[in-house]
Amino acid sequence: MSRMPALFIGHGSPMNTLENNGYTEAWRAFGETLPRPKAILAISAHWYFGTTAVTAMARPRTIHDFYGFSKELFVFEYPAPGDPDLAGEIVEAVKPEWVGLDQDQWGLDHGTWSVLAHLYPEADIPVVQLSLNATKSFEYHLDLGRRLASLRDKGVMILASGNVVHNLRALRWDEPNLGFDWAQRFDDAVSQQLAQEPGDIGKLTEHPDFAAAVPTPDHYLPVLYLAGLATAQGTTLEPLVRGHSMGSISMACYGLDADIELRKNPSCAARLPASVPPEQSNI
Repeated sequence: MSRMPALFIGHGSPMNTLENNGYTEAWRAFGETLPRPKAILAISAHWYFGTTAVTAMARPRTIHDFYGFSKELFVFEYPAPGDPDLAGEIVEAVKPEWVGLDQDQWGLDHGTWSVLAHLYPEADIPVVQLSLNATKSFEYHLDLGRRLASLRDKGVMILASGNVVHNLRALRWDEPNLGFDWAQRFDDAVSQQLAQEPGDIGKLTEHPDFAAAVPTPDHYLPVLYLAGLATAQGTTLEPLVRGHSMGSISMACYGLDADIELRKNPSCAARLPASVPPEQSNI
């Protein structure tokens, strides 16, 4: 089996689950164009707590981990099966780091299902979700990404879901396509780093816009897993979609071993940036 692509998706608002826009159309094109995975390992910004765990139940529940949105979102279900065997493989793959098996506590949160609802709307591919350990350093998460690389040779798609820039206090709800100057600067710095030396992404904590772009680490950490996977492979990440939402949210998506496959489909390739500066490649 050939190596399965890995993706980082800037997921934005939970409402993207139900909306048809440029971003969700691109996600659907990814699902229609990329090789179909045997299973999916999702790393979502929304399972951020004090240990490293992986869902190991046969039927993970759909978690509605938000408030203030429409009733339609709260009744949405993504009934994908789990994969306890894959959860066990993940525990072995990252040793000597420890990962606990979650048999009954978590499930699939909206960072995972808001994206998968478009990539694989039939919910017929097994999904397990890995937590983000809030007690660990950025280097820990980067290293864990490296340790997960072998799963891609077994038909597992690694899907990281977050936002490179995610500052809820600065949101402009009435300007869905706005990107503040500082948000664009940091987003561009991350894009450049991932295209050159993804293993050195940790140095962006010194960027002058880091504090505004990453006021809390939860949404930023998933991109470190893609950077770790790229480092393990000795390669860089490809920008798939660039854009901003409500001023302080980056909708950037990146891929590993995805770009060539996506460009084979003309309808999908039209959404992908060519080899041009980032500011010219916004969706």
